[in-house]
Amino acid sequence: MLTIGSPRPAPAARPLPDGALADAAADLAADIRDREAPLAAMPPRTGRSAEQQEQAARIHEACRSRRAGFLRAHAEDVYDHLTAGRTLRLGLAQLAVAAAQAFPGLVPTAGQLADELSHVQEDKEGREIDQGIFFREILRLPGAGGHLVDVLRDPSPEALALLDRFRATGRVDLGKVTLERRGAGGHVTFHNESCLNAEDNELIAQLEVAVDLVLLDDAIKVGVLRGAPMTHPRYRGRRVFSAGINLADLHRGRISFVDFLLQRELGYISKMLRGLSTRGQQDAYPPHGIEKPWAAAVDGFAIGGGTQLLLVMDKVVAAADSYLSLPAAQEGIVPGAANFRLGRLTGARVARQIVLGGRKLWAGDPQAALLIDEVVDPKAMDRAVEDAVEQLAAPAVLANRRMLHLSEEPVDAFRAYMAEFSLAQALRLYGDDVLDKVGRFSARFAAAAHRPDAQAEAGDQ
Repeated sequence: MLTIGSPRPAPAARPLPDGALADAAADLAADIRDREAPLAAMPPRTGRSAEQQEQAARIHEACRSRRAGFLRAHAEDVYDHLTAGRTLRLGLAQLAVAAAQAFPGLVPTAGQLADELSHVQEDKEGREIDQGIFFREILRLPGAGGHLVDVLRDPSPEALALLDRFRATGRVDLGKVTLERRGAGGHVTFHNESCLNAEDNELIAQLEVAVDLVLLDDAIKVGVLRGAPMTHPRYRGRRVFSAGINLADLHRGRISFVDFLLQRELGYISKMLRGLSTRGQQDAYPPHGIEKPWAAAVDGFAIGGGTQLLLVMDKVVAAADSYLSLPAAQEGIVPGAANFRLGRLTGARVARQIVLGGRKLWAGDPQAALLIDEVVDPKAMDRAVEDAVEQLAAPAVLANRRMLHLSEEPVDAFRAYMAEFSLAQALRLYGDDVLDKVGRFSARFAAAAHRPDAQAEAGDQ
């Protein structure tokens, strides 16, 4: 059985050659070890006295400042060492593991992260903030950061392992995601019915595999995203696109900063927009990678991450009774790359109303036309999806799509945004307001377990 999203081994750590980087790394390791020593004697966050809370906060602030200073001076050399002069193409998790091994104290170790996973979000030490510092400083560099952005568009090993079977059968069931080839379309369907297609670590990993397969299969010309029919009483038999991030999982500490919040933006969403990279392949053709147009079919609602996906689609078809929303500011987090893309489509004022004010856009709202291409009767959605595939499969669509993206979203601008997002999102995950809100959400969710629409309703508040 193929395991989707399991950690991939990082290459064995290589010793640092003597020189300025090795000396600076040794100083960092000793300094962090000494500064963090008092934390070992403290209970988890919520069990600490006010005095201990203040002491721990001072320790973390000093250590994070130290790490940021080290990286500001040495990030390019750190990345080149970890990737053997950029000859190794390491994913986010692999890079973080390699950094922990080669540069003690710079990012959390596997043991520290495992300990964090044993706690709910409010009891964690906040080690993922150190990962946010690390990736911010790597991504802000045009050379190292540009290389990493390209590496993260490589096809996943899981997709390569499934490719021959999918080419032969035209269908694969990954668990929470299915992919089926129908004519020219590669139909990716969300099946996270227990929480109305809310996003979690597993769903994100499976979506990346499905997107890779769409892009790798020569018989598919257009990718399609759609939610499956629900089994919950309120939505039984009705399709739902996405309820956004799984807030209950966030409270339980099961939403990974690296594998979810960074990987979804730099992984499968980036691949849908720019295609798979071919730079890791000698004499690859075409040199720009393997791209395909994408369509989305919005039934019910696209909340949070669901709306974020629409911002990279080439065509969005929505049922007349559906709506879109980005409630991340109310949840206390940053809505992925939506802040980077939304204003280009809606204008700055409407973007602020949606992101900062939580404005909900119904499909029939005149301004929803800035994000939705076609609004149809819910009963006509199947036909509208097929028409969208036929339209996007036209020969000249792909070339024109590529040229539009070159002007609309230069990859360097995306890289610079993701650098700042890396730290901003990591800090927001541990904001007091976020911890309070996800805790209250989980309490409501547990109290209303017999009401399976709770995820959608609470997540849209």
